[in-house]
Amino acid sequence: MLEIRKFAASVFAASICVTGFATAAQAQYLIVGNDEKLFFVDGKPVVKNLPGKDTVSIIDIHDRAKPRIVATLPLENSIVGPPTNLAISPDGKLALVASSIDVVKDGDALKNVLDTKLFVIDLTTSPPAVIATIQTGKQPSGMAINRAGNLALVANRGDNTVSVLTISGKTVTVVDTVSLAPAGAPNQQVSAVAITPDGRHALAVKALANSVALLDIDGTKVTYKGYDMNTGVFPYNVQITPDGRLGVVNNTGNSGGVADGQVDTVAVIDMELNPPRVVDHVVVGDAPEGLAMRPTGGYAASLLTNGSGGSAPKSAFFYRDHSVVALLKIEGKKVRKVGETEVGGLGEGIVFSPDGQFLYVGNSADQDITVLRLVGNKLVRVGSLKLPGHPASMRGTTP
Repeated sequence: MLEIRKFAASVFAASICVTGFATAAQAQYLIVGNDEKLFFVDGKPVVKNLPGKDTVSIIDIHDRAKPRIVATLPLENSIVGPPTNLAISPDGKLALVASSIDVVKDGDALKNVLDTKLFVIDLTTSPPAVIATIQTGKQPSGMAINRAGNLALVANRGDNTVSVLTISGKTVTVVDTVSLAPAGAPNQQVSAVAITPDGRHALAVKALANSVALLDIDGTKVTYKGYDMNTGVFPYNVQITPDGRLGVVNNTGNSGGVADGQVDTVAVIDMELNPPRVVDHVVVGDAPEGLAMRPTGGYAASLLTNGSGGSAPKSAFFYRDHSVVALLKIEGKKVRKVGETEVGGLGEGIVFSPDGQFLYVGNSADQDITVLRLVGNKLVRVGSLKLPGHPASMRGTTP
């Protein structure tokens, strides 16, 4: 979930359950982080469990309407968002999973501390296995892998930095840390990052600064020259169109990042201007978190938590029993909302299939995935998949 900055996750060792895992050459996967520590009860976050019950599910989507779980790993992760704190390499061979925060026992209470771990999963083995644990900055959160599959960026929400990682075969190495704020500056919560298709630039969301930073990329050198764009109140997630012309940013609308009954927006950034800048805002609804860009172009989807799944008190006027997917149509540089579709409670992760014809939504409160098909300007429900836990984040081989 959004603004619970001090709740939970650490790694533990346990058995792995696997059925029918495909080879990397055949792979078309989703990866889902299931957080079993933090829950929402009548509008308040409640830590119910110590680490040890979280899982990561790997899901085969060859049959688009009937996804199936092919592996479940006992691995810590967190609903403390955005729901992009994991990623799959474009070739489907590796997955990265961030442990954003940890929960420790403090007497009779639970104490929440920022974590710094990033796990590397080899998806080519049967069963898949964690092959490395990497130290990043504080509270590693949203991440992105470039199209070439040789560079990853990780937004460190706890210390105003972005970690730069190289990927060579199965070896992932931290090669640099880029500061996005002066030393001693208040935490701006660098929460999400997206890399342009040509690999030359990136956008990094600074939630508490209400802005998005522009980064330059030259090989493995990532540079921040101090240019920020004011995008709206508490920007939280960012994606870039597959042609690289536009950036789209979810603005959740309040510093808590949760539903409040007011409409919120996505900001539209023209990436072809010099420098890039915000050129439009599109109203989507209450509390957008998950954000997906159709890999074949033409559409994006913004997922609204909408006061559902316990994230709002039942007595609140903005309480709802369902999340909402706002479908955005992209024509040239014009973005407009063309429809809404109800999904389950406390929707978090959202991913398009590689062909752009299907959309998958992780419903944390309902412990399942809703499968939607894009038909014209509408999303039509075609199925669902039960999960072994509460989905907190989800990504595919395309952003």
